Amino acid sequence: MQWQSCVGVLVGSTCAALVACSVGTPYRRPDIPLPQQWVEPAPASVWPSADWWHGFGSAQLDELIAEAERSNDDLAGAIARVQEADAQARIAGAPLLPSVDLSGAAARERTNAPNSSPSVFNYFNPEINASYELDFWGKNRALRASGRAAAVAGRYDQETVALTVISSVATTYFQALELRDRIQVAQQNLRNGEKILRGFVFEQSVGTATGLDVAQQATAVALLYAAIPPLEEQFRQTVYALAVLIGKTPESIDVTSGTLTELATPAVVAGLPSQLLARRPDVASAEQQLIAANADITVARAELFPSIDLTASGGYASSALSSLVSPGNRIYAVSAGLTQPIFHGGALRGELSYRKARYAELLTSYHKTVLTALANVESALVAVRQTADQRQRQRDAVAKAQRAFEFAQAQMSAGTVNILTVLNTENALFSAQDTLVQVEYSYLQALVDLFTALGGGWHQG
Repeated sequence: MQWQSCVGVLVGSTCAALVACSVGTPYRRPDIPLPQQWVEPAPASVWPSADWWHGFGSAQLDELIAEAERSNDDLAGAIARVQEADAQARIAGAPLLPSVDLSGAAARERTNAPNSSPSVFNYFNPEINASYELDFWGKNRALRASGRAAAVAGRYDQETVALTVISSVATTYFQALELRDRIQVAQQNLRNGEKILRGFVFEQSVGTATGLDVAQQATAVALLYAAIPPLEEQFRQTVYALAVLIGKTPESIDVTSGTLTELATPAVVAGLPSQLLARRPDVASAEQQLIAANADITVARAELFPSIDLTASGGYASSALSSLVSPGNRIYAVSAGLTQPIFHGGALRGELSYRKARYAELLTSYHKTVLTALANVESALVAVRQTADQRQRQRDAVAKAQRAFEFAQAQMSAGTVNILTVLNTENALFSAQDTLVQVEYSYLQALVDLFTALGGGWHQG
């Protein structure tokens, strides 16, 4: 049919547009010099696995992260934004194909003429309309490229959110264990203090201890007792924060078991700095936004040039439905139009300037993101090394404080030292034990920060 030939002309024009010129410049990744090695010593060529948190050896942590991956609201929102970006990419790519619409009309008309009988007319007109904008300057291709880059950036943003959520669950869980351990340390020291106090009360009753000795130990016990409620309050608040991270109500979760000392410590590994750009989803997202901005410049520049529109329509028109599809009732039309912008008050030039400035802004953001990624890894490596060293030294301090406290108790029983010596060693032991728990947490937090800085187990395909 002739109207089908008209549509064929549009399809042929689509193919011709594929070889048309473009007024844009191809995207090239910015050249950012990267160091050959990390400043902090670290094994090279090994990266975190996709399930890096399993290295801590905690079944409860594994369950919490699995629940967060299913129910975290931030992650669900990121997935929805990916779906939005995919839909926008399809919309952006639509102008590269002809648009085809089917329409139909039917009418019945009655006319009255003088000295004659009324006349009744029927009219039927099914029609197909097709239109296409010839993408001679590459505008529609650039629109599609921009939409696709934005959609890919959305996927990388989702990976960034997922990594942040997993890291937050891990550190919050470790903090809950830290506070439980600190409560247990305080309770253990409180029991020791109460035991010593009972001993002094007994010695006072037999005349070997003074009222001052009892009062001083009672003060120490009161201070230990007062240190517990703030820790319990922080523990509950941390558990409630953990519940939000996994998408649960506060009363539906509790951390009633586990301790920091039971956790394993995964190996500290880091690949080469030059490979980091493919390991960080935030860096990949920043580059995709740069790619989209580069395509938007092409779109804005193409708006300054003429646009060519092709349209075609074909169908039938008849007053009788029985003869509607007869050759004599066939109708068709083909047309082409050219539009050259002349004066728009500077809007088109302004849009081009805006897109160029936007690209320059995103270029600085990309550069900053790369530098921040490198700094994150270096800072995490420093933190892991320093906290590991601090942990070992604090363990030694606790062991020495424990021995000093035991010696002081024995010598006080023998009558060679006074109560002040016992109180000092007791306070030193409690402080050392409490600090050790906090250092244990800092070390685990540094490990999580390192895995996060390295992009987790994500890798750009």
